[in-house]
Amino acid sequence: MSDSIIQSVKGKFILAVPGLPDPNFAETVTCICEHNETGALGIIINKLHPLLTGRELFEDIGIPHNDSVDKIKVHLGGPVQPNGIFVLHGPPFEWRDCLKITPDLGLSNSRDILQAVATQKGPELFIVLLGCAGWGPFQLDNELHENAWLSCDISEKIVFANDSGVKWEEAMMLIGDS
Repeated sequence: MSDSIIQSVKGKFILAVPGLPDPNFAETVTCICEHNETGALGIIINKLHPLLTGRELFEDIGIPHNDSVDKIKVHLGGPVQPNGIFVLHGPPFEWRDCLKITPDLGLSNSRDILQAVATQKGPELFIVLLGCAGWGPFQLDNELHENAWLSCDISEKIVFANDSGVKWEEAMMLIGDS
């Protein structure tokens, strides 16, 4: 494999191929937030935290909240920085340290967006995640070259769907449309 990115997949989904043996990524849909010569950053969008609730999360980090946090599901964004809290969201994008992924999607992990989400003053569309997925320089490129992942265009409908259990199947149906 060469030392250059063949094609960036920033702003795309990568989907674990059926039968991928790594339990961190089996049947996952990962939104690629950044992909360049220094590596790649992604967020898994279809794994719910088995125990943690939105209320517990905001109480644990000491952010004042209202009862709206009871409706927030906490997702497992990946095995990297497992205590890092990320918000994958639609507009607005003026949060401190917001990484714009597509014209309609951003990733933030600053306190200002967490405070806004906790009191229903944040973006209308969002998911809260613990952890992220990361790849070193050219690591994701090599995995894509070895067909460990399938890729397709991002669908905000799938990102923000309430039923995480069907996101992988729905994203698989997008393969070939990209």
